[in-house]
This record gives sequence, structure tokens and C-alpha cells, in this order.
Amino acid sequence: MSALPFPCRIFETQKRMDDYSAEDMRYGDLTESQLKNDFHLHDVSTRIDPYTLTEITPLRQPHSRFYGSRGAGAKHSVAECAAILFDEMRHLSQAFAIYGPYKYLIEEMITHMQQGEGAPFSSEYLNSALRMHIMNDESSENSTRLRLQEVLSGYITLNKGYYPAEKAEELKKAVSKSKLPKFDRFQDNINGMGITVHDTWATHITIESIHVNASYYRAAVNYKIQDHFGLDAHDILNAKFNLFRFFRIWFVLQRYHRFGFKPFITHLNATIEINGEIKK
Repeated sequence: MSALPFPCRIFETQKRMDDYSAEDMRYGDLTESQLKNDFHLHDVSTRIDPYTLTEITPLRQPHSRFYGSRGAGAKHSVAECAAILFDEMRHLSQAFAIYGPYKYLIEEMITHMQQGEGAPFSSEYLNSALRMHIMNDESSENSTRLRLQEVLSGYITLNKGYYPAEKAEELKKAVSKSKLPKFDRFQDNINGMGITVHDTWATHITIESIHVNASYYRAAVNYKIQDHFGLDAHDILNAKFNLFRFFRIWFVLQRYHRFGFKPFITHLNATIEINGEIKK
């Protein structure tokens, strides 16, 4: 048997990297009529009506019985209206990012959507969050790290110091039987990671190296993950999302043809170390 060559990609999702054709990457493709009739987006903002570009006065609050009267709301340009909606979106995001080192990420990503013209986004905070998630997952059933450690330890021991290339498929199976890193835990609802990433789009896992001494091995494993900071029809029609004004504003800013702010791809990257004993 020959030793596993490096780097060796052991897993990749069916969904591909850099996928700009995904539905949640669409922008500026819906009319006012579609937004109101198909997605029920009448009550969008408490500050400004995105369809008439008119400020909402106290008498025109969406839940007021006087809603619909013109009041004395000031008229704005499309750019001014968008700026007001983005400010409201940033304010509303605070409810999803209450504590911890990642709480400021969502506001940074909202501003990136406002100004970034669809450019990819990366952050050392995202990379750190991914690494901590992988390393802190102690579930023997779900942890990709623990599953890989089990397979690596078994075959490196069996082959007296190297992992055989012929058994690369066993590493893929180990990942397939576990749960890929996602930020859908309870704490992610309030630490800022659920609102910035939550689920993920594509994942690649690569073993970069394995170093062995007399009784231990050390493997460097890289996780490359992409997510889309964008919403699709399924998202906004989901009652859990539609309930929050934050997502209604986001969808209108992204999909309404008068705004058409571009969603973007979020990059997460972390290399972890898996250690194990070579049993005799």
C-alpha cells in the first residue's frame, strides 16, 4: 500500500463553490406587485414606505387603523430610502447578536451588502467561529473531527505509521456520517452567528499533512466553507423568517427592482489539528 498524498481533499458537498446561479443570489428581479401579492410584503418598514419612498409618520404606522393615509411624511429619493432601510435593518439586527466576539459581524455584513456591490466577504471572526465550532463539538455521532480521528487512528496504527491512499474513501465516509459545521445551535440565535451564517452552502474538507513519530500522529485538516448572504423565495415565505421585519426589509432591499442590492458569498476557512496515539 502507498501513503496518502497531500494535500488530499476527502470531502466536498454536492453544492458547488462560487455558485452565483443559486436562487438566493438573485437581486432586483421582483416588482412591487409581486412583492405584495406573492410574498405579502405590505408592512415592510416602520420608518419609510419602500414603494412610495415616503416616510411613515405616527399616524401611518402599519398597525394603526389610520394606516394608508398620506399624513405628512417626507418624500425621498430611491437612494435615500435605501439608506433609511439599511439603518433600520442594522438596528433590528441587534436582537440576533446580543453578546460575544461575533456580535458586530452582522452590522458589518449589512454594510457590506449596502456598499460592496456583491463582492465576497471574509473575516477572521468568521474563521475563528468556525474553528471553535469544530474543536468544541464533542458529539461522537455528529463531530467530523472525532469521526476523522477514529478512522485516522485505526488505519495509521494498522499500517505502522502512515495512512494508506487506498483507504481514502473511509475518510469520506466518516465525514458523510457526521454533521457538517453549521451555526444552528441554540446559542447561535443570540451570539450573531445564526443571523450571519446559520446554514451553509458548500463545504470542502482537505487533509493537508500527517506527521508521525514513534507513538503519536498529528494531522492538519482544512475546512473551507461558503455561505450566501442572500434570501430566496423559500426563506421569506417561511413563517419563521417572515415574522421578523428584519428579513422583510432584507428581501425588499435585495429583490425589489428599484433597489437590487447584491447578495454576496461569505468565506469561512479554518485549519484544525487532529492528534492521536499509535497503538502498539
